[in-house]
Amino acid sequence: MSLLTVKHLTKIYKEGRPAVNNVSFELKKGECLGLVGESGCGKSTLARCLLRMEPFDSGAIYFKEHAIEQLNERQLKPHRKNIQIVFQNPAAALNPKLKIKDSLIDPYDQYRKELHLSHFSYTSKEAFVKQLLEAVELPTDLGDRYPHEISGGQRQRVTIARAISIEPDLIILDEPTASLDVISQGAVLRLLTELRTTLRLSYLFISHDLAAVSQMSQRIMVMKAGKLIDQFSRSQLFAEERDPYTKELISIF
Repeated sequence: MSLLTVKHLTKIYKEGRPAVNNVSFELKKGECLGLVGESGCGKSTLARCLLRMEPFDSGAIYFKEHAIEQLNERQLKPHRKNIQIVFQNPAAALNPKLKIKDSLIDPYDQYRKELHLSHFSYTSKEAFVKQLLEAVELPTDLGDRYPHEISGGQRQRVTIARAISIEPDLIILDEPTASLDVISQGAVLRLLTELRTTLRLSYLFISHDLAAVSQMSQRIMVMKAGKLIDQFSRSQLFAEERDPYTKELISIF
């Protein structure tokens, strides 16, 4: 079943250069779909368009078969509940003035009227935060700290906990390990794999790192200069018919 369908999506910058150029793809429920490409190729712009954080010029986006491009702000609220994002820089994603527990509870407070939680239960703020921290393998007393008081790897786990707190259908992972050291990268990728299975999540995993994308994803898309130039299953990564640019990426990972 297709969870997300994108048809001929185009986003043009003011100077006339397309950031996203006629992009079409489907993301199936329960899968991790990888999107790889060098910095500046349009990956993050595509993610912002999918979330309606940025307008696009033409094309269509269907989430659970419902077109989202014409939704107003009130209609977008349930859509944004169902699609969450984890950004590259967790320090910038967390309010430095809020304790971790308050950052974790914020999505619940925003969407409590629309929520029907099945994996987590809200009996109290403290109990809810404890469940989330345990889900991302963090000590429960970390909730009383501020973002600057914890490590980069811990901060990224907090942003993941916040993303899963309202049990979305899809999480967009936009370079989620790029700012982490090698050991933290491996631990976060393992955690994300476990959460996808446990919580029955779907991922759009965006990265310039083909090794990480191939480790995480069942299918992989390659983006260059705003266009999708290659799409294939993980088992076809080294097939002869791969685009020359894909082969170039393979040669350096």
